[in-house]
Amino acid sequence: MSTDQIKKLEEQIIQHRAYYYQGRPIISDSEYDFLEEKLKELDPGNLVLNLVGSISKDEDKVKHDAKMLSLEKTYDSQDLIKWLADKPVVSTYKIDGVSCSLIYKNGELVLAKTRGDGVYGENVTPKVLWMDSIIKKIKTIHEKVEIRGELYCQEKNFFELANEMEKIGLEKPTSPRNIVAGLISRKDNLELCRYISFMAFDFVGQTASIKLEIEKYSLLKNMGFNIPLVVLHNDNQHLNEIIEDAKKFMMEGDYQIDGLVFTYNDLSLHEELGFTHHHPKFKMAFKFKGESKITKLVDIEWSVSRNGILTPVGLVDPVELSGAKITRVTLHNYGVVKLYNLKKGDEIEIIRSGEVIPKFLSVKQASENKLVIPNKCPECGSDTRIEDIRLICTNSECKARLHEQILNFIKKIGIEDLSGKRLEQLLSKGLIKNIPDLYRITADDLKKMDKTKEKLSDKLFSTIQVSKKADLITFLSALGITHGAYNTCEKVVHAGYDTLDKLFSLSVEELSRVDTFAEKSSRDFIVSLKEKESLINELVSVGFNFQEVSKENKILTGKQICITGALTEKRAVVEQKIRTMGGVVTSSISKDTDYLLTNETNSSSSKFIKAQKLGIKIINETDFFEIFQI
Repeated sequence: MSTDQIKKLEEQIIQHRAYYYQGRPIISDSEYDFLEEKLKELDPGNLVLNLVGSISKDEDKVKHDAKMLSLEKTYDSQDLIKWLADKPVVSTYKIDGVSCSLIYKNGELVLAKTRGDGVYGENVTPKVLWMDSIIKKIKTIHEKVEIRGELYCQEKNFFELANEMEKIGLEKPTSPRNIVAGLISRKDNLELCRYISFMAFDFVGQTASIKLEIEKYSLLKNMGFNIPLVVLHNDNQHLNEIIEDAKKFMMEGDYQIDGLVFTYNDLSLHEELGFTHHHPKFKMAFKFKGESKITKLVDIEWSVSRNGILTPVGLVDPVELSGAKITRVTLHNYGVVKLYNLKKGDEIEIIRSGEVIPKFLSVKQASENKLVIPNKCPECGSDTRIEDIRLICTNSECKARLHEQILNFIKKIGIEDLSGKRLEQLLSKGLIKNIPDLYRITADDLKKMDKTKEKLSDKLFSTIQVSKKADLITFLSALGITHGAYNTCEKVVHAGYDTLDKLFSLSVEELSRVDTFAEKSSRDFIVSLKEKESLINELVSVGFNFQEVSKENKILTGKQICITGALTEKRAVVEQKIRTMGGVVTSSISKDTDYLLTNETNSSSSKFIKAQKLGIKIINETDFFEIFQI
């Protein structure tokens, strides 16, 4: 063991942690992780490995009631699967921001603090009070409540914040993540903190009604907090799907993430496994390795998405990143191009994470060229308009826009072998003009494509026809509905909105009660769904139907059931049985709840008390199964 080498690693880790939490990192996350792994290899018990967060200023230190630790992490999906060990887990996006703890006494916000060193955090209450997304007063039966979450900056807010900072003579921020850390550590201009958002991910402390991790998110949502997308995994079957969703969100999402967090769903496991000095044993972060390099921006191309948004792509001098030769990078959106004054000849830093398309990070050396923003759509020549951080093609019939809408549908609905190039041929030859036309073409029509002989055309035709048997969740996720990813559509359908009629009559209030949906996302989803009503009806007319769900034994149809406390069967199994019988499983009690299913008697849980107050029928598991023959 080399003492000098260990000491050097200790110094590097401490230095780079300080830079990171001051909002000005000078190395990538993966480079930092390499330093930690090297030290762990040379000296596994080194105390530096137990450092958490940043070191707070003495006068601002506030002690945490329970340590606010870091997370164990992996970049390898096989390591993740091994850790999961077939246990039910909850996954959420790992938001790239600054961790924060909120303390409420008798429902009033009295203290906000950063993670700090895990034992002591920095008091940031005056800054948090500027943030609209921080609830200042909550309804709770507890004298003291601690809510933990992440402070972050959304893309739109970052664009507006950067403009305001420039106007008042402050240095322009380098990234949404860094500006959060920067603002939190400032002693002046506290009003700028109004651009920071908060998302809750933990309710610290136990209540009798909470037995599962996923119930914490329902509780947080019912208290009014924004929560991340939450997905329950009872097995490893859809693990790759959520990882791919996260990669896509890294490219297209409206805030920064750097991976996923997985947590064992059973809270009794949390108590059993406990903590190390550094991290809880019941959580694991799955991160995407990132490598960055500097190259020259040769040109900027603008492509048109299915929503008509013009997306800038940078053509760069070839550079190798993570074993791949890179010539194109995403520049995110109009707002980023405008904010950084991106133009031909700029030297820029780019990063590639998680085997996804590389993206722009920062300008290292600006050129003398001029910023050019297209006022005409590069595909159809129509006028463009600026909406916040987006540049939009005003032509709803833009060929490129239609191409992307159809291609997205093809991928999501599962029409294999119909590539983007083949789709382009179908469009250029006038064989199709929209999504329903896919189901009107014949096998002979498909032969008109280049290099498409009878065997392939028959196969394509058959695959297209088979896709009409898609289930409702897959169908909805293929339509490109706002906030309509597969996981969210699954939540909507499983909440009981499992027919088109029910979906079209869905209200904002009803959808807001579905896990992960807030008022704004509910409104966006419903507006987008209704905009696609004519498309949906046309697809039904060409053969889509969702009648394969058994209509037998639907004794619970229309009934809303809330569950609390431990059951003899696994909760996921009971919930699925209820849904199979037509029932709706809800995460909270309301006047619309028909039954509270619980094995507890005279419980002090908030659900039990509320059910009693509202006169909701409280029934135990045995009686429930006997009455409804489940």
